[in-house]
Amino acid sequence: MPGVGGAQQASAAGPSFRFVDIPVAPGVALKANVYVPAGADAAHPAPVVVMPASWSMPTLEYVVPARQLAESGYIALSYTARGFWLSGGEIGVAGPDDVADISRVIDWALANTPADASRIGMAGVSYGAGLGLLGAAHDPRIKAVAALSGWADLVDSIYMGQTQHVQSAAGLAVAGYLTGRPSSEFSQFLVDFLTTANVPELIAWANVRSPATYVDRLNANGAAVMLANAWGDSIFPPNQLAEFYGRLTVPKRLEFRPGDHATPEIPGLAGLPNDTWANTRAWLDRYLKGTDNGIDRQPPVQIKPRLEGGYEGYADWADLTGSRLDLRLGDNGWSRTGPLAPDAGTGWSTRIGTNVDSGANGGIIFLTNLVEEYLRIPPTVSVPMLPRAVAAVWQSDRLAAESQVRGTANLHVTVTPTASQGTFIAYLYDVDALGVGRLVTHAPYTFFGKQAWRPFAADVELLATAYDVPAGHRLALVVDTVDLLYLEQNPALSSLAFGSPAADPSWISVPLR
Repeated sequence: MPGVGGAQQASAAGPSFRFVDIPVAPGVALKANVYVPAGADAAHPAPVVVMPASWSMPTLEYVVPARQLAESGYIALSYTARGFWLSGGEIGVAGPDDVADISRVIDWALANTPADASRIGMAGVSYGAGLGLLGAAHDPRIKAVAALSGWADLVDSIYMGQTQHVQSAAGLAVAGYLTGRPSSEFSQFLVDFLTTANVPELIAWANVRSPATYVDRLNANGAAVMLANAWGDSIFPPNQLAEFYGRLTVPKRLEFRPGDHATPEIPGLAGLPNDTWANTRAWLDRYLKGTDNGIDRQPPVQIKPRLEGGYEGYADWADLTGSRLDLRLGDNGWSRTGPLAPDAGTGWSTRIGTNVDSGANGGIIFLTNLVEEYLRIPPTVSVPMLPRAVAAVWQSDRLAAESQVRGTANLHVTVTPTASQGTFIAYLYDVDALGVGRLVTHAPYTFFGKQAWRPFAADVELLATAYDVPAGHRLALVVDTVDLLYLEQNPALSSLAFGSPAADPSWISVPLR
């Protein structure tokens, strides 16, 4: 599904442009800029699109797509979020003040531009995407939202599998301190997050900033919602967004593409041809202008598989998965590579050490998935060379036909720890004839409050993906305890055993198209 074309230029004359300060609270003004299309005036009001800047980005981030919107008849108002750069206030991480700012920006647009109060939309990348969803949940004047590389559930984004996503949090923190003024609340959050302290308070703090918390309000307000993210988004992973999409009852659209956080949108920010921004304009045209451009008649879930292939359209997220390949984990035996097979035996156990990286990992935020997006090279390991002392490995027989993985894989495994807490990471690989494994998906899992040497069942939801495994390749499941993407909780000298009791066999379920 290529990008859907937007409306043509509204007038031969170009839009006007100016920088403005928008007061949103006593002593707090936001730096902004506004494009007004030629021909718009009180007698001919224009639809308005509010575009909050991304985390640590100034308002000029959107200067190119905003002008393109203005050339097609929109008032495009971009602003630097509270606490960043020259905007006033402190960084609140999409807190109540940030949400209130959106309504004040809309008020300003209605009072100071020829904006049509009945045709207000929001569009943004990353931080701007989350603010757009929160704004639509709190201000019923917003009729359409395009949220690009945004979040729905901040808890799941930063704490998936009860595991801190330390690389992404550290990157956001450094960028925030370099370009803005973090609030004391944000600073305390970082301390608690990195030290695993005050977890209930941390979760409550994140829930306030999660659009998923307000999905009923968003549905009641009725804004049309377009969500577009990358499969490899290392800040806002896909699962939480897909779940949020399923809860929406408004006109909606969900897009996933190869890449990492915001990388699919970057070419469009520079004015290059870009499907995400083309579809954003078409979405706004349909729901703010009423243009019959067909975007609402396309299958609302549009995905582009990783590494190869064009777009695939589905009526719903659940339709990605047509069947499941269910494989049991078998005994590692003398080879230390256990079988993945429907009839693999039970009654075995294999133990690995902790706190040593086996070499299996999810990569580095931005860089790894950017390389995959443009060079078609995913994270790679030599499966035979993985050190079995710190990595448990299972491998399937060769696949008789191509297997198109679509959706969310699930792992169920019995774990016996030597400590009350710990972390492991599960990786699913596509393995060729030479034993080279290409990462299909992965997920971390952290536990607390367990009894040492007592087994428990762990259920792990791996990151949703779309990946084609060629015929003749194998699937490999690798479990280790260290990944630099995450903060692990394994005490020194601890170990983890993985087993498969006869009464509760261990298995992995792989979703297939």
